[in-house]
Amino acid sequence: MSKEVSNILRYDHRKDVPKEYTWALEDLYSSDDEWKADLDRLRELPSEIAAYQGTLAQSADRLLEFLRLQDKFTTDIDRFANYSMRKADEDTKNTTYQGFKDQTNSIYVAISSAGAFSEPEILAIDDSTLEQFYKNKPELNVYRRYINDIRRQRAHILTNAEEKILAAAGDLAQAPDDIFGLLNDADMTFDSITDIEGNRLAVTHASFIKLMENPDRSVRKSAMESLYKTYKNHRNTSAAILAAQMKQLKFFASMRKYDSALSAALDATNVDTAVYYNLIDAVHENMESMYRYVRLRKKLLRVDELHMYDLYAPMVPNAEKAVPYDEAKQNILSALSVLGEDYTAILEEGFNNRWIDIYENDGKRSGAYSSGARVHPYVLLNYNNTLNSEFTLAHEMGHAIHSYLSNKNQPVVDSDYVIFVAEVASTCNEALLMQYLLKNTTNKKERAYLINYFLEQFRTTLYRQTMFAEFELKMSTMVQNGESINSETACGVYHDLLKLYFGDDIVIDPQLTLEWARIPHFYYNFYVYQYATGFSAAIALSQKILREGEPAVKAYKEKFLSAGCSKDPVSILRDAGVDMSSKAPVEEALKLFDGLIDEMEELMK
Repeated sequence: MSKEVSNILRYDHRKDVPKEYTWALEDLYSSDDEWKADLDRLRELPSEIAAYQGTLAQSADRLLEFLRLQDKFTTDIDRFANYSMRKADEDTKNTTYQGFKDQTNSIYVAISSAGAFSEPEILAIDDSTLEQFYKNKPELNVYRRYINDIRRQRAHILTNAEEKILAAAGDLAQAPDDIFGLLNDADMTFDSITDIEGNRLAVTHASFIKLMENPDRSVRKSAMESLYKTYKNHRNTSAAILAAQMKQLKFFASMRKYDSALSAALDATNVDTAVYYNLIDAVHENMESMYRYVRLRKKLLRVDELHMYDLYAPMVPNAEKAVPYDEAKQNILSALSVLGEDYTAILEEGFNNRWIDIYENDGKRSGAYSSGARVHPYVLLNYNNTLNSEFTLAHEMGHAIHSYLSNKNQPVVDSDYVIFVAEVASTCNEALLMQYLLKNTTNKKERAYLINYFLEQFRTTLYRQTMFAEFELKMSTMVQNGESINSETACGVYHDLLKLYFGDDIVIDPQLTLEWARIPHFYYNFYVYQYATGFSAAIALSQKILREGEPAVKAYKEKFLSAGCSKDPVSILRDAGVDMSSKAPVEEALKLFDGLIDEMEELMK
């Protein structure tokens, strides 16, 4: 094991990582050989599924049989894919597990292709016949929400033959994301830099934000230059990958008769595109709050010119302290105790039974995520003993428990919550953790440091993710209009957005116009806007929980965390107490942001 000067724990080789710091993939399969044996069994699934083609409208019994088979292969594939995907992410340079991942994708495509007939056949059943099916076989009512959701998209479901072609094109659709991942995580390396004392500091995906928080301005600038030097060298390839992503989204949207890729993406989760545009409009209407923040940051850092590499530097000097992993766990358990003993019991189960892969190793996928496997969730971290890592742990465990409770309380068909609500539970955990830490400090400087962090959450989640959403929309619109995406056009659009979102009191360093090239979420099909809407909803829910106590906690756990996709996402949030059909939650969150700036100005006088 090597230990960086910045105290970031990073292992040179995956095999060197102690078992207790790794996730328990043996809970899925005891060995690679067991996984390979299941591969042979799963290869038979497509023919088993195809045997139902042309029969779903015959009887209630036949339709129920198929839907139960669909549940079975959903759970089987969940286990199979989680093993291969998690192994591939442990070390992206390990070609064996990249092969496992490729085989998994192939099986997904084969199963999707074999079952492509199902939606057109379900659509073809007339309403009176379907209602008779429900009467003849009451067990079918478990699938009523699922069937209604298919029939809601009637205008966008194609013929059997056309659906089969689109399903077979699944591998091609995945290619931009796969290529980006390999380029970004496996092939790109960055020059190390030197601090003022002559220490060599490694620049990696996991260390970059930590380096950008360094109080030494020369370290921040050098880290930025090192990172973006590599991205500049790959800018044309990066632009080509992004263009391919936008083109494949346009292709599938067009084939399914949507007027845009945005409409196709949001319709999949039953969210109106007005929500997307309302978010951007609400943020545009509150840009002055961000400009206030930029001016405050410039003043507190005492610089003549504020640069983009100054955005992560703490505005409160000499207040940062290391947060070891065990301390972070205890803080999170204490902070989330407001959600009840049943909630913290699940947290402890995850902490104590290796749901989490904790530290960085060479080749490990960057960033963090939670995968809601049915055996139990799996969380990937690259923990580096910072306050940010502590909040990331709280965030990902919010995802994990959302998955755990939805899997436990909903039938298979309704257990997988949609992406619109995916960031709410995670961000609610962060908000509750922040309120706990603020409540439990009497030190003025520590309070200012925490408010600094809270302000950064607003900047990076609400403003920044909305900026990303606007960039993604602009790229998609360019392709829709037949315009070319290349490194020059992408950088130009990104520069203009940086100027709009940060104003005139900051220098837009030319390197940052390439930031789009390193954002994996641009390959997630209009995902990023939900960080901002989710953040707004989470702020509202966390305030209700702290203000109202048990009634709000009960509604949150029963109506939201346990709901899966049993209703449309806007209705689920409304049941929990937040109306996302209006601008109000976004506007209220931005008012809180403005109030925090006021408090920060007062504390730092």
